[in-house]
This record gives sequence, structure tokens and C-alpha cells, in this order.
Amino acid sequence: MTTKEAAEKWNLSVRQVQNHCKLGRINGVERVGKTYLIPIKAQKPVYTFVCENTLPEDLNK
Repeated sequence: MTTKEAAEKWNLSVRQVQNHCKLGRINGVERVGKTYLIPIKAQKPVYTFVCENTLPEDLNK
């Protein structure tokens, strides 16, 4: 499926899906020219956001 199809299926923006592909968060992705091809059975990637408040105390200043 294309990034547009994956974005609709997973309720994400196309740009978010492209970033997940670029960062290797989706298994089985192939790049053909400028297009990412995502396997139909691919799982929605887990997005983990690192908040400033979760940094160690000495880095949180």
C-alpha cells in the first residue's frame, strides 16, 4: 500500500507515515524511487514521544 493508504488506515498524516518509513519503524517497507511501498499486513508503528519532564534531573535544566 502507499503512504496515503497507510495514513488513512492508521489515522495518521501522510508525512507521519513517511517519517516512520524513513526511520525504519515499519517492517518490510520498500522504497521505489521517491515512493515508499508498505506491506498490506504491516502494523501501525508505535509512536513514543519523549517529554522534557522525563529527562534525568541534571539534563532537565
